[in-house]
Amino acid sequence: MPVMHFHVRWPDQSETRCYSPSLVVQDFLTPGQAYPLPDFLGRTREALGIASERVRAKFGFACSQAMDQLAEIEQIARRFEKHPEAQVTVLRFD
Repeated sequence: MPVMHFHVRWPDQSETRCYSPSLVVQDFLTPGQAYPLPDFLGRTREALGIASERVRAKFGFACSQAMDQLAEIEQIARRFEKHPEAQVTVLRFD
């Protein structure tokens, strides 16, 4: 399975390199695009969930690393929950 990373910039200008076990994240996020925080979270939940299930279909078990990545994204996002204007920018894929 092709692994990919996606880099994001949070509302406080910090950046995170995120892991996906599948290229499916490209179907949900676009480099250079800023997403309102709830939209970004929904997109990453769906993309990493699908990616994890693709690993399950191929290897017989879900991808714990994808779920760990999602947990990290959600933990960081909590810092910005009280800011309705908060946006997350997807910087690039690699």
